[in-house]
Amino acid sequence: MAAADQNTSHMGKDFAEFFAGIGLVQMGLQSSGWRCAYANDIEPKKYRMYADQFGDCSAYHVGDIWETDEVLNRYDGAPFLATASFPCVDLSLAGNWKGFEGERSSTYFGFLEVLRQLAERRPKVVMLENVVGFLTANKGRDFERAVTSLAELGYNIDVIVLDAKWFVPQSRPRLFVFGFHASCKVQQLGVQISQLSLNDQWGESEPGETILRPLKVREAMKRIELPTSWMAIDLPSPTQAEYTLSSVVDLDNDQAWWDQEATKKHYEMMEPPSRSRVDRLIEQNATQAGTAFRRTRRGKTRTEVRFDLAGCLRTPKGGSAKQIIVAVIDGQLKMRWMSSSEYARLQGAGGFEINVPEIQALYGFGDAVCVPVIQWIDRNILTPIYLANVKATADAELVA
Repeated sequence: MAAADQNTSHMGKDFAEFFAGIGLVQMGLQSSGWRCAYANDIEPKKYRMYADQFGDCSAYHVGDIWETDEVLNRYDGAPFLATASFPCVDLSLAGNWKGFEGERSSTYFGFLEVLRQLAERRPKVVMLENVVGFLTANKGRDFERAVTSLAELGYNIDVIVLDAKWFVPQSRPRLFVFGFHASCKVQQLGVQISQLSLNDQWGESEPGETILRPLKVREAMKRIELPTSWMAIDLPSPTQAEYTLSSVVDLDNDQAWWDQEATKKHYEMMEPPSRSRVDRLIEQNATQAGTAFRRTRRGKTRTEVRFDLAGCLRTPKGGSAKQIIVAVIDGQLKMRWMSSSEYARLQGAGGFEINVPEIQALYGFGDAVCVPVIQWIDRNILTPIYLANVKATADAELVA
């Protein structure tokens, strides 16, 4: 396929979604006009959910990211943006902290090889998404290797942490790494950009500690010397949305509530403060929903309950990874497993078309991104940068 001209004012608002899963990055971007030119994932079951939701799947390539030639043959044009939510399992306890030595998380380098071979078709902007533990896995060596390798392809780097709890009742902090290619017209942005040269230890340019760039992020940016530059886009703090857990939980009698024996068992496994909270709600004849995980504490299995936020959604591998709905309804205690529809709402994807077995749907949503988080990033970073580049190239053509 011929290399596309990266200096055209007619660049489309196109993106490529690697490790696409069920397509929640696309769901977050499509409302502002982004078009998915290419999507890739190795799991056919996730493709099935994607197809049920989006219909047209001609851009979706079910295949191994390491099959570089096949990926390049399917890759359409020169999308402005590429996103990669590469597997996090080896960067966490679930993967025994193998990091990039693990088979799944190391697929990041399959993505980089695709970028390398794209050459002139390389996207102007790259967005990586992963767990916050990516920052410190293997004493920070994996993160350093990841950003340095991306920078070697000509990208300046910025990093933020954004938690889904700003938008939905789910605690889900995630690390986002942005690569801005040297050809990207960032200097034309309406938002302020502070570009820090190599070896500049922030100095006068160091921002105050913020929600988006906490101390560990800034320490990593100070420590790691890139072949390009670090960047720090001036971003607003997210606005806290108003919500309750009850707004995303189904409380009707048609749900698969546990029998009294199972409910009593999990009630008795609660720590005293949680049990007291539940007791008060029962005494008040209240209606309120909460969530819980089963945890092993001091050799005993406990039911850990919270009524403010759901815990971070995960893939349902065993009982400890499955989230429980704990509800007091008109003074009566009820419990059950969280449903896939509730998973969808907690990911900001209410109304997502679900036509697959429940366990398959839970895997799909537990492995996905939170839609309002992507929308916030789009409003504050991706679309402004895209528009700035369209304007800059159009202005250059007028001068020429």
